[in-house]
Amino acid sequence: MPTGVPTGAVVLGRAIRGQRPRVIAASLLGMTHQGCEALVPVVIGVIIDSAVATGSSASLLRWLVVLAALFLVLSTCYRTSARITEGAGEQAAHRLRLELATRVLDPRGGAETNRLPGALTSIATNDARRVGSVATAISYGVSAVAALVISAVALLRISVPLGLLVLLGIPPLLWLGHRISRPLERRSETEQERAAHASGVAADLVAGLRVLKGMGAESAAVARYRTTSQDSLAAALRAARSRAGHEGAVLALTGVFIAVIGLVGAYLAMDGSISVGELVAAVGLAQFLLGPFQLLTYVNAEIAQGRASARRIAEVLASPVTVEGGEAVPADAAAGHLALRGVSLGALRGVDLDLPAGGLTGIVARDPAAAADLLLCLAREKDPAEGTVELDGVPLTGLDPDALRRAVLVAHHDADLFESTLLDNVRSGADGDTTAVESALAASAADDVARLLPDGVDTLLAERGRSLSGGQRQRVALARALAADRPVLVLHDPTTAVDTVTESRIAHRLREVRRGRTTVLVTTSPALLAVTDRVVVLEDGAVRADGHHNELLAADETYRAAVLA
Repeated sequence: MPTGVPTGAVVLGRAIRGQRPRVIAASLLGMTHQGCEALVPVVIGVIIDSAVATGSSASLLRWLVVLAALFLVLSTCYRTSARITEGAGEQAAHRLRLELATRVLDPRGGAETNRLPGALTSIATNDARRVGSVATAISYGVSAVAALVISAVALLRISVPLGLLVLLGIPPLLWLGHRISRPLERRSETEQERAAHASGVAADLVAGLRVLKGMGAESAAVARYRTTSQDSLAAALRAARSRAGHEGAVLALTGVFIAVIGLVGAYLAMDGSISVGELVAAVGLAQFLLGPFQLLTYVNAEIAQGRASARRIAEVLASPVTVEGGEAVPADAAAGHLALRGVSLGALRGVDLDLPAGGLTGIVARDPAAAADLLLCLAREKDPAEGTVELDGVPLTGLDPDALRRAVLVAHHDADLFESTLLDNVRSGADGDTTAVESALAASAADDVARLLPDGVDTLLAERGRSLSGGQRQRVALARALAADRPVLVLHDPTTAVDTVTESRIAHRLREVRRGRTTVLVTTSPALLAVTDRVVVLEDGAVRADGHHNELLAADETYRAAVLA
């Protein structure tokens, strides 16, 4: 992520500067195109005065060749400029998407805070596209301004009053167009916010569709989305009305300006100050000016919407990180000794816990909030409010977050699968180690899942693994965590949807495949706890008991109730 705190103006400026060579090339070609367009009525005026009025065939043929050459040049320049310009916009949007993806995937976190995944997707697509369109619009704007200048110069050669009228009239028109675009900018920002929120809600509802159906809450979900969608629609309509008003007002101002040029030209022709050919050229230039003004109207609207989108992108890029990054890197062969020293965070209250290297430890937390906060600390998704978490004697706050996660893997209970084959899902964290993948499939009983699928491990899974049952998804997710083969592995309730026979088999295989490496099971499953070396019980956010599973079952009624309920 770039240094400093980016603002909307910074994001917009960086997008344009990144495409500077393309924008300059497209602008030069666009200026040439617009210049040739402006010269067409001038040449036609010359033809009238020098050929038609005099009856000279040779002069007519000569100027027709010049006119044909103008059309050839402007046509070629237009095609080339359009291709380069559109490419600049697409490249700018692509680089912004990469920058957003880098920030969202930053191991320090923070970009996803208070933002739904669908909202982030909308920002990375719609907003990035609108900011990229500004790079496209800039070259169009430069071309339009060049056309106005060339037209003014041509009119000055025909008549000084006409030329001065254009030169003095253009700046106020551009200023008024900028002022008129302000409401459009505000409403465009609101439109994008509402659209992003609607996308986020839709993605959220689709992800939980099965749960909603099971609860019979479809009508409530539909009502929620209808309200969100209507808000988004209302914002979009307001933005559309604002854009229509903006374009209409600018075109009205332009029309009045062009009419004034035509009237002044007609008066000068009647007065004998200009010839008939010069009058035709002046009227043609006045009509031609409508194109550049319409182009500037488009550019104004694109820049207004681009500024609004740039601010939204800047908010994501400038999101404060959840955890600060350290610089130390765990050793390649980390021993895996975890220690919590007086850790307090959320539901945790001064937890002191020693997890020896190579041990298989079970942790029972009756309060789900305490389990969740413990996982956040171990994964370093949050730093403790008090106390420290250490890996091999080094505080996690001193370690680089990305390097830490290559040593410590926390596999959450609700881990999602990817829309890919079962094998690709499992080996996504295995660093190409085929042996680790095979062992992980067997240990998690995911090989049984593969045998039931039409193409085995090469079967393509639906988004988030919805083509599998809950138990099958858990086994594939567990296989992925085991295949990563990290020195420290923390599993949170990895078998809640698995039948008891399969769970018992997984428990014993898990112990074997993780032998010699630190493994922590945050669970209340008696089958998993039975194979651990020791069990730590968290009660009211602190360590209340510590011992072997069988000993705790016999001596601790509270523990017995927690794991046998």
